Amino acid sequence: MKNETNGDSTNKKSWIKKLFRFLLSFGPGIFAIGYTIGTGSVTSMIVAGNSFGMDLLWVLFFSCLFSGVLIYVSGTYYLSTGETALFAVRSHLPWGKFIAIAIIIAVGIGQWNSLIGILGITSNVVFEILVINFSGLEAYKYWVVLGLAILIIGIFYALLIQGNYSMFEKVLALFVSLMGLSFIFTLLFVFPLPADIIRGLIPKIPQVEGAGILIAAFVGTTMAAATFLSRPLFIQGKGWTKDDFRIQRNDSIIAALLIFTISGSIMAVASGSLYGQGNEITHVLDMSGALEPSVGKFAVSIFFAGTLSAGLSSIFPCLMIVPLMLGDFNSGKLDVTSRRFKIITGVASVLALSVPVFGFNPVQGQIFTQVFNVFALPLVVISFLLLWNRKNAGLPTNRIMTNIIMVTAFVFSIIIMVNGLKDIFS
Repeated sequence: MKNETNGDSTNKKSWIKKLFRFLLSFGPGIFAIGYTIGTGSVTSMIVAGNSFGMDLLWVLFFSCLFSGVLIYVSGTYYLSTGETALFAVRSHLPWGKFIAIAIIIAVGIGQWNSLIGILGITSNVVFEILVINFSGLEAYKYWVVLGLAILIIGIFYALLIQGNYSMFEKVLALFVSLMGLSFIFTLLFVFPLPADIIRGLIPKIPQVEGAGILIAAFVGTTMAAATFLSRPLFIQGKGWTKDDFRIQRNDSIIAALLIFTISGSIMAVASGSLYGQGNEITHVLDMSGALEPSVGKFAVSIFFAGTLSAGLSSIFPCLMIVPLMLGDFNSGKLDVTSRRFKIITGVASVLALSVPVFGFNPVQGQIFTQVFNVFALPLVVISFLLLWNRKNAGLPTNRIMTNIIMVTAFVFSIIIMVNGLKDIFS
């Protein structure tokens, strides 16, 4: 009996090791998911499912399609030319230096805004979990949430300054795995009608106040410009070469599919359990209270675990993005060990405490911060389109389909940005 028990234990460990090894084999894709699915994505999907059912599934579909192609183009460009994104923009495009600087500023502001919202949601989620077991903490909410936020960002900053790319991958693989399993598991408890899913794939913009902002937040978090810009740097850190074109392509496809599956699961859970009930999602606890009657306390706990994992998986990439872009601009190298990297990530860590320090509403703040990400998107997409069509750069010869999709992505990003601006200023 003892030998059988040991055998079962060994088999479980072996299965876990195989799963973890599989996840790490798609390392740069893990970072793409980390940039894309955070608490901003979770919040936007829940609010969309609650307010519009599955009507915005088409936005998610096209965002993931365009995102997957841009991830592929970004990685393939690097493997073909050896040049990272901003270094190539600065070197080859007219006014490239100014375009690259504009991208750094726009993406940096967007990602730091996202980081502020992410830490606000994450610290509030942990607080809500603690209050379930220690109700007396409710009277000290401000200080407990602030303390949790400082603890979370402090731990991640301490890990970041170690400057170990392999360690970053392992931490992200763990959180992304927990996140994906949590949300897909919750979907088993409540599922929207297939007819609603099909109707959701037909493009339409709900004619209600705030729809444009929500769609902009959708696209801002799903088509995250930071994902495409950082892709070559993470491939560089992974050590992939021209011999790894197929792995890079498969990694891009899997990343896009996982982003769509996980994000779609969140929207579907909210749609199947909340849509049409008149619930208003304004606080983190509202998500739990609204879901509980439909899926039960256990499923809500699993869903919250996914939300927490989504937040934690996004903190690393968001903290890193500005020094990564500066290193890319200056030398085309992955910089995770320099003094500049440690100082800038330290500044970002302090800024991330804005929501807990000032007591802002984390749900409303998270949606608002995601809108900023969409403003840099057209500039990044057109830059990649121009680089992808450079002559004599050793790029793949058959680029018709990728060009069509990128042109469509550029038009799509402009339309979404304009609609978001209309809602903001109306």
